[in-house]
Amino acid sequence: MNEQTVYCSSEQQQMLLGGCLAQAFAGRPLLIFLHGDLGAGKTTLVRGYLRGLGYEGAVRSPTYTLVEPYPLRDLTVYHLDLYRLSDPEELEFLGGREIFSGNHQVLVEWPEKGHGWLPEPDLHLILHHRGHGRRLELCCKTVDCMRRVARCAALLSEAES
Repeated sequence: MNEQTVYCSSEQQQMLLGGCLAQAFAGRPLLIFLHGDLGAGKTTLVRGYLRGLGYEGAVRSPTYTLVEPYPLRDLTVYHLDLYRLSDPEELEFLGGREIFSGNHQVLVEWPEKGHGWLPEPDLHLILHHRGHGRRLELCCKTVDCMRRVARCAALLSEAES
């Protein structure tokens, strides 16, 4: 697994990173697992991601609904928050087969709750609290993914300068 680490000193930088990732993977199916403690900024990153794809509406954490679909021009982005999932098999009743087998982009918070049911992700994003900011580890399973992630890390570094 290839890994890149970045530091986001603000919520705006997390949004910038999310938007860059959206552009880097635009128009292709994608599965991202978002790991991190409560309040680490997983939903902030998703909000930036959706803004990067041109979505202008409200972006909420699907903590109680578990799934929020965002139909866009070219594809649908699904944001899942599995924190309240009792059993991975519940994903079946939430439309999981269609979500994970279609031409979609799917961002999953608390993926460990779906262990054994979820497919292998293209990208793991691990968020850690660091002072007033966040340290993010971006782990890809392919070289192509890593190239795209590296471009976003470079953009973030330039924005910080």
